[in-house]
Parts: sequence; structure tokens; C-alpha cells
Amino acid sequence: METGGLSESRRSSFTGSGAIARLSRFVLSVTSWARRHLHHEDERPDSFLERIRGPELKDIHSRESNANSEEPGQLKQKQKEIFVMDPSSNMYYRWLSIIAVPVFYNWCMLICRACFDELQLDHVLLWFILDYCSDAAYILDTFVRIRTGFLEQGLLVRDETKLRLNYQETKQFKLDLLSLFPTDLLYLKFGLNYPELRFNRLLRISRLFEFFDRTETRTNYPNIFRIGNLVLYILIIIHWNACIYYAISKQIGFGTDSWVYPNVSIPEHGRLSRKYIYSLYWSTLTLTTIGETPPPVKDEEFLFVVIDFLVGVLIFATIVGNVGSMISNMNASRAEFQSKVDAIKQYMHFRKVTKDLEARVIKWFDYLWTNKKTVEEREVLKYLPDKLRAEIAINVHLDTLRKVRIFQDCEAGLLVELVLKLRPTVFSPGDYICKKGDIGREMYIIKEGKLAVVADDGVTQFVVLSDGSYFGEISILNIKGSKSGNRRTANIRSIGYSDLFCLSKDDLMEALTEYPDAKKALEEKGRQILMKDNLIDEEAAKAGADPKDMEEKIERLEVSLDSLQTRFARLLAEFTTSQSKVKQRLIKVESKVKKYESGTVSEDEGEKP
Repeated sequence: METGGLSESRRSSFTGSGAIARLSRFVLSVTSWARRHLHHEDERPDSFLERIRGPELKDIHSRESNANSEEPGQLKQKQKEIFVMDPSSNMYYRWLSIIAVPVFYNWCMLICRACFDELQLDHVLLWFILDYCSDAAYILDTFVRIRTGFLEQGLLVRDETKLRLNYQETKQFKLDLLSLFPTDLLYLKFGLNYPELRFNRLLRISRLFEFFDRTETRTNYPNIFRIGNLVLYILIIIHWNACIYYAISKQIGFGTDSWVYPNVSIPEHGRLSRKYIYSLYWSTLTLTTIGETPPPVKDEEFLFVVIDFLVGVLIFATIVGNVGSMISNMNASRAEFQSKVDAIKQYMHFRKVTKDLEARVIKWFDYLWTNKKTVEEREVLKYLPDKLRAEIAINVHLDTLRKVRIFQDCEAGLLVELVLKLRPTVFSPGDYICKKGDIGREMYIIKEGKLAVVADDGVTQFVVLSDGSYFGEISILNIKGSKSGNRRTANIRSIGYSDLFCLSKDDLMEALTEYPDAKKALEEKGRQILMKDNLIDEEAAKAGADPKDMEEKIERLEVSLDSLQTRFARLLAEFTTSQSKVKQRLIKVESKVKKYESGTVSEDEGEKP
């Protein structure tokens, strides 16, 4: 009966009136479990990078708002989130690229339309559309400036009141207001042929400069961008000068003398394109001072030409100085590299090195320059903090480090130390990386190229090592009981040009001094590898400490003691110097006090009679 009742109750759990509800709940729970676990698997971060970088920081603003959301005696109130533009974000840079377009349009077209009447009157509708589109962009840019964050104590300010007050206190706020002043309303009084009424729009040029500055910082070709930027500035100056020349000619009268623009009644000189091209040609010749132009006749013409010549001299000096410095910067790396090559050549010639070896050295330098391997990573990255240097090194060498078995489960701090100590090395075809019986002082990781394990004759190849392979890791650990000791057990030769990462024994031991647990773990891993290959002596491994290890420890202690003695001597000398200075000051103070006391005593004696 009990068995039948139990089976009946089991059947009734998925049958009857509540069967569908229970079944749906079961399906939903299974679906949520699967979704949760699959989502976790998809977004699981790289464990290797996670150990280096650590957990990501949460949004500080959100935490502060949550912490301050509930006050004593008040209900919880959610702070209203406002849009804040981070000036270091890509969105801010994209906005700069957008607002730079209307600013550049105003700087190029307003002066041209103001001087050439045909250009303004023949396309009135087009200019109206472009002008008010640029005005709309200016208004939106003002809103962006109000909501552009700034750093306070290293944190991005998101308070609306602070952002507004910070913007209002700047000089640019006044210029932005002037650039938005509706001077277009004067069209109703003067007519549409006065685009110079919109010259206040030129006051927002700081946005164009900011866009150029940030682009120069972001581009991978800064020297080329600087040259292009300089040429653009010069063209704008020539463009403005051409328009002003045409306006002066119109004011004086076309064709009245040889200096002004020819008479526009002549069909050849009446076309708009000819007017602008002639003025641009005259402006270019005048400002660059490389051609002959008609001499001025009237006083105002002389004054304008004098100003043009002065501006032209400044432009010429700017071009020569900037282009010269840019070209020297572009060739700085090449010049530095060539000086090293020349020094090596002179040394080999002085020491009468064989031609074959000299040719190999020159080919090695050619390979470095051709494949852009002349950059010294430590010199380039030495200005960065250790954390950023480590992250860059991890980003560059991550795939290579992953393949080294003994470093796969190390502490994050040790990995940071090791990755900063990796040194890139390039070997030429036929070079021996190591020979059998040599003392192992480095381990190598192959980044690119092929190495061959060869016999003693140097020709017979046993195996070929390629990208990602590594060797020499056991010899730099000094594992007790190793049958090979710290000697190399094979001859390894480079087949072609090979790029390797080198980690020296001294660098590894220096890093391991601060991580004794990691040192034990590495030694245990190396011992397991040797046991697997039957290259360890169990009796020697179980024996006491190796006398050589004790000698190395004693030597390190002696070096540390010497450095401490040097520091102590330096501190003692500084203390003695400071003590003597204090004594001299005390003597001066005592002498001044004695003089003061003697003066007061003499005054008292004089008053007694």
C-alpha cells in the first residue's frame, strides 16, 4: 500500500490540476540556471590578465550617490543622473571633429563672401542654410561645454552646478556668448550683402585649435600632421590676405593704377574665378616674397604692402624653423641608429676585424632597421609608472609568457617583475644561442624565427624549435640533484634571423627574493619536470643545502652589507654637516643675544644718575 501510495503521489506531482504550473516553474528555473552559467562563461575574464590588472574599479560616483542617498530623518531619493562629457573620452574627440567643421567654414567663407559680392548674392539660400546649421552646432557646443567634466582631486566632477560655474568663470564663456550674439538681425537694416555682420562667429576658433592639438596627440604620424597643419595655417593667411587685397582694390577703384585689381569691366577680369585666383596669386607672391608684383602707388597701398612684407617674413621664418625641426625629428631615430653603426664600423676597422665578420655585423644592423627592431623598449617606457609599463609589457608579451609552463600559475606581482625584465635579443643566421656544456645564465623564449638543436658538428639537426618554444628554464633555477647542474645539455643554433626574449638568472633571482613562496613553487615545478625526464638524483636532492648555494647567499649578504654601510656613511656625513650648521647658527644667535643684553645694561646705567 505504501509503495502504491508513493508512486501515486509521484505521478500526481506532474499530473492533476497543478501539473502545468509546476512544470512551467521547473522549466523556468532550468532556463535561468543555464542562462546564468552560460553568461558567466561568456564574460569570464582572462585569468592571466586578471592576476595582473586586478578587479575593475566600480563607478565612484554611483557608490557615493548610493552612500549619500539616505540621510537621517529623510526618505531615500535617487539623484538625477545628468549627461557629462568626459574630456578624455572618444565621444568628446568626435564632438571636436564635428564642431571644427562649422568653425573652419566660418573662417574660410565669411571673409570671402564679404569681399566678393557675386559669391554672396548668387547663392543666398545656400549660405542661409549653412550659416544657421553652423549656428545650431554652436548652440549645441555651448551645451556640451556646460556639461564637460573636469578633474577635482583626480575625480571627474559630475555636479551640474559646479560644471556650470566652472565654465562661466572661464574667458571662453564670454567669447562663446559673443559668438552666439544674433548679429544677423542687422540684415533687416543693411540687407543681405553684408556677411561681415557674422564675424563674431570667428571667436570660437579655440575649438579648432583644441581639435588639432588632440589629433596631434592621437595620431601615429605626428610629424606629418604638424607639417599639414602648418601648411593649412599658411593657406588660410594667404586666403585672408587675398580677400583683403581685393576689398582694398574695390575701395580704391578697379584699374585706377597698376597695383590694384584690373578693371572688372573687361570680360576676362570680370569672372568670379579670375578675381579670386588673381588675388590669391598676388597674395602668395607677396607673402612668400618669391616673385615680383606691381609696385604700390598710393599711401594706403604702401602701408598694406609693408604689413604684408612683415607678415611674409614671419611666415617664411616660421616655415623654415618648423619644417626644419620636423624633418630633424622625423630623422632623429635614423640619425641615432646611423651613429651607432658608424661607431661599430670605425671600431672594427681600427681592430682589423675580418671582412666576413664585418659583413655579418652590417647585415645584422640592416635587419634591425629594415624590420623596425631598433627601438629600445626600456628607454622608451622608462618615463611611465611601473604599473603602466607592466601592463604594456603584458599586452605585448602575453601570448609568449603563456607558453612557459613554470610561470603559468605564478603570483601576479612576480609576473609583473618578470615581464619588465624580459630583454629582446636578435640572433643572425648561424649564431649559437648556447652550446653544450656552457653554464646556463639565461633562459630564452622564441618570439619569431626558427632554432635548431644540432649535434657537435653544427650540421646535423635533431629538432627545430619555432615560435613560442622556450629553453633554459631549468638551468637558471639551480635545482638540487639535477644531473646536468646548471650546464647546457644541447647545442642550439639560429637557422635564420631569430627574435628571442631573454630572462637572466640574476634578474629571476632578484625578483624571487621578494617572493619566497613563488620560488619554492618554481623549484618544485622544475623538480617535477626533471623527474619526468629522469634527470634528477634523488639522493642529492634529499641531501642538505648545497655549499655553493650557501656561498651565493653569503656573497649576497656581503653585497647588501656593503650597500648598507655606504648608506650609513652617507647619512652620518649629512648628520655631521647639519650638526655643524646648527652649531654655527646657535653661536650667531648667542652673540646677538649678548650684544642685545650689553646694550640694555648700558642704557640702565645711564639712566641711574
